[in-house]
Amino acid sequence: MSEADDLSRMASDDGLSAMAKRRSVLVANLHGPGPDPDVVNRLLTVATRVPDHGKIAPWRFILFTGESRREFGRLMGLRFQELYPDMKSLAEMESNRLMRAPIVIAVISSPDHGHKVPVWEQELSAGAVCQNLITAATMAGFGAQWLTEWYAYDPVVGGHLGLGDTERVAGYIYIGRHSQPPRERPRPDLNDLVESWTENPKHQKS
Repeated sequence: MSEADDLSRMASDDGLSAMAKRRSVLVANLHGPGPDPDVVNRLLTVATRVPDHGKIAPWRFILFTGESRREFGRLMGLRFQELYPDMKSLAEMESNRLMRAPIVIAVISSPDHGHKVPVWEQELSAGAVCQNLITAATMAGFGAQWLTEWYAYDPVVGGHLGLGDTERVAGYIYIGRHSQPPRERPRPDLNDLVESWTENPKHQKS
C-alpha cells in the first residue's frame, strides 16, 4: 500500500469514526457564540452536497441570527395566542423558541412540481440537506439539532417565512456551542433492519 493510500485510509477511518459518534445536541444545551458568517457559508456549502436528481436544487435556506430571531419569534408568539387564546401563559415561551441557539437555519423544501423528477425524490433531497447540515456543524465543533415543532407546519407562520404554495419547512436547524458532549441513546439493532433479498421477502404484504 502506498503512502497516499495509507493516508486516504486513515482519513476515511477518522471521518467514519466521527460520523459514528454524531449526536444531536438538545437546544436547551446550546449557547453562543455561534459560527461566524464565513463558517456558516462553509456549512451551507457542505449542506448542498447532496443527491439532487435533475440538478434542480429543490431547497433553500432562511437564516435567523441576532434580533431577527426575536422578531420572528414575536410573530410566532402572536400566532400561538391566536391558536390557543386560553394558553396565554405559554405565549412568551413560544415567542422565545428561536432564541435557544445563536443561529437557526430554516431549510425550505422547494420542489418543482412541473419537473419530471418525482416530488418525493426532491423532498428527500431537502431532508438530505438537513442531515448534511447538522453533520457538518458537528464536525466543525458545534452542536446542532434538527427540529420542526408546530410552527414548521402552521400556514400563517409559513406566510411570515414567505413560503410559496408548494414549499414546506423541512426543518429548523439550531446551531451553537455546547459545554458537555451529548449523551448517547439506544440505537436500532441492524439485525432487525437488514435482510438479503429473497423472492418471498418476510415483509411482503399478504
